[in-house]
Amino acid sequence: MDKILQMLELQQELNDATNGIDWEDGLTKNAKQIDWKRCTYLECAELIESYPWKHWKNIDAKPDYANIKIEAVDIWHFIMSQGLQDYKRENLGSIETLAKNINHLANFSTFSEDTQESSKDYYEQIAVVEVLIKTLFCGESTEKLMEAFIDVAVQSELNLDALYQLYVGKNILNKFRQDHGYKEGSYIKIWNGEEDNVSMQRLLEENEDITPQALYEALEKAYPKG
Repeated sequence: MDKILQMLELQQELNDATNGIDWEDGLTKNAKQIDWKRCTYLECAELIESYPWKHWKNIDAKPDYANIKIEAVDIWHFIMSQGLQDYKRENLGSIETLAKNINHLANFSTFSEDTQESSKDYYEQIAVVEVLIKTLFCGESTEKLMEAFIDVAVQSELNLDALYQLYVGKNILNKFRQDHGYKEGSYIKIWNGEEDNVSMQRLLEENEDITPQALYEALEKAYPKG
């Protein structure tokens, strides 16, 4: 199974359902402007906030790697969306072509190996995230953007398998959110004192082989009823 292709296809389906067909033109079905770059750099900022970089606050704190992984997966949603939009707008090829090009990136082999603890200190790790932000705004190719993201994923202790599992989990959570009033503002994000992301992650950890449909049903059971 080509996990990159499957994630791209799931993202296309999610965007089609949430934003309407032809969202690649830059507008949702509700005529809201779409800016994947802004989505991405704001998520990068949230990831950076998971490191204790502030010299004036909580100076002995440790990086929150559990949240760093979640933020990296959120970034991946938007990076893929940007890639899908670029490929359609610029007639660069099909989703299959994009998946193949990602699989052939220079750092993809490292991404496919077992996860390892990063040898960089957290200031160096933040600098890698900032390279992704720079790549986003410097007019680089889609492939360069994907490559920069993979560097962020690897140092976040996410290999392809781990990213795939968390992405599928977050994809189903996003569908669940949309089905339960996220866009209208009625969705409940805190479940028993913790974010829904944390509940989703726990469900994945309890059953690594859980199917997307079973995960959706488990989220339904866990969701606060009032």
